[in-house]
Formats: sequence, structure tokens, C-alpha cells
Amino acid sequence: ESYLLEQLESDKRFHSLSDEQKRAVIEVRRKKELVQRELSVIDQELARIDQELAQFEGRHPGAAAAASADHNRNDNSKTLDDVQGRQRFNADPKKGIASLIEAGLLNDTPEDIAVFLYKGERLHKTKIGEYLGENKEPNLTVLRKFVELFELQKMDIVTALRNFLGKFRLPGEAQKIDRMMEEFATVYCQANAGVYSKSDTCYVLAFSIIMLNTSLHNPSVKDKLTADQFVKMNNGINDGGDLPAQLLIDAYNSIKNTPFEIPEDDTQDFTITFYNPDKRGYLVKEGGKHKSWKKRYFVLTDNCLYYFVKESDSEPKGIVPLENLKVEECRLKDR
Repeated sequence: ESYLLEQLESDKRFHSLSDEQKRAVIEVRRKKELVQRELSVIDQELARIDQELAQFEGRHPGAAAAASADHNRNDNSKTLDDVQGRQRFNADPKKGIASLIEAGLLNDTPEDIAVFLYKGERLHKTKIGEYLGENKEPNLTVLRKFVELFELQKMDIVTALRNFLGKFRLPGEAQKIDRMMEEFATVYCQANAGVYSKSDTCYVLAFSIIMLNTSLHNPSVKDKLTADQFVKMNNGINDGGDLPAQLLIDAYNSIKNTPFEIPEDDTQDFTITFYNPDKRGYLVKEGGKHKSWKKRYFVLTDNCLYYFVKESDSEPKGIVPLENLKVEECRLKDR
């Protein structure tokens, strides 16, 4: 660990991290080196086994290696498509999903798209909320399938809301929030039949709890709601009747003690990847569509070459997998 820390100390960005983030970076790097050593041992063992099989089968010992190289190339291509598709999603959710479907990495069904959003790997929470809030198909069906992924049976409404709102950021438009909360209320009531007279009750209460969270924890709100006021403001919402006072008081205390956590758009998985790379610096790159040469900032790590428009960018513009590639010198006159 001291060796890794010594390497990381030379990276000025490392010093801007919190102690917890620094420990995470060191642990990821340590695991990376262990895995690389294990892979080296496995490669040597596979080569030995291939030679033995070749002698037994009377074939050239490199045949298995060639097949493995083809397989690695396909894997690298899929990895690149996956990363680029998620990046596109974080810029434009519709285009990102379309590119992943086109690459064969995501099935074009509401169920699979919902699971993709629910897992949310390297997806911006704001963009997930933006996609789910759209008033058109397939977004509306995806929203229903997304809510149905939550295990809501025998769960109190505050806990259910915490789980639901933890997967994305609510959009700013009132109509989008309304659709999303209405869908949540419908699915929650179906999973907890008999708790509320109808889904409208759950819908109103869910909105009331969100308002309570704002009242209690937003510094700009001076007059904080009391438990009694919260109970009174929800009188008559249960199809004309009142909800049990203890249910409302429990909801109040839960929000008072623990506010909702607002999800942030996290790029830490990319950030940690680029700390302590094998090499980094500026190179000149030829464009793919427009054949002009431009200066780009490159990071070499984990046998992949990531490039950025500038060094301060948090996410790469593109990725070049380096498995089974041939590297040739570029003469200055060819640029």
C-alpha cells in the first residue's frame, strides 16, 4: 500500500479527494494489481495446457490463442459500445438507449429498458428522471415496469418512497412529477391492498410526505410543520375518511429524523479508473469522421487508451481497447 500511495502522491488530483475517496482509490489500485498478477499466472497455465493439447491432437499450438484473440476483440468492441452508449445516455437518454439497442447490448422492450434504468450503472440520476418523466411511449410503459421492479409488499410508504426516489432525481416539471408519483401510488397500492381505500389516497399522502421533507429540511423554510399540523393537513384524504393518526405521526418522525437523500450524478467510477494510470499526457489524434489531427489528452490504464478533449474533463470522449492491436510508428510527414 505504501508503494501505491507513493505513486498516487505525484498526482495533484489525488490530494483534492476526501480521505474516504483516497482509501477507495488505493483499494481499487491494489485489487487491480492483484488481478493482473493472477491473470498473468492464468495466461501462462493456459499456454502450457494448449501446448499439451496440441501435442495430443496433432495441431498447431497457436490455434487456440488465435480463437481467444478473436473472442477478446469482440469483447473489447462490446465494452466500447457499452461505455459510449452510457455516455450518450447521459447527454441524451433517447439516443443513448437507441445506440445500446443497435449494438445488441440492450433489448428493445420496456421491461429490459426499465431494468437498465433501475440498475443505473454509470447513468446520471438526473437523466434517468428525465427519461421516466416523458409523457409518451415507450417512456410511459417503461415507467410502469420500472416501478414494478421495487419490492413494495408490506413496506411502509416512507421507506417505499426512499427506495423509489433513491434511483433517480425528480425532474423539475410539475407534470412529470405528477405522472411519476401517480404511477408509484398505483403500484404501491396494488402491492399493499387494503392499506388505503384507493390509489388517490396514497398519491396525495406521497406528495404530502415530499412537502414535509422540504418543510423540515430546507433552510429557507422558516415555519416548520409540526406533527399535529401534518396530521391535520391530511384529514379526509382516505376517500373522505381519515388515516390512522399513528400512521401519519410515524411518517412525520421518520422524515424528521432522516431526510430523503437526493441522488447525485456520480462519475466516481470513471474518476477512480483514471487515478494512477500506466501513462498519461497529450497526443495528436486523427479524427474518425473528419480526418483532421487534433491534440487530445490521453490516459493509458487497464490495457485501454482513454482520450479527453482536455485534461480537466471528468469523462472520456472515447476509448481505444488495446488487446491484440499492432502499434506502428507514425512519421511526422504522415500527420
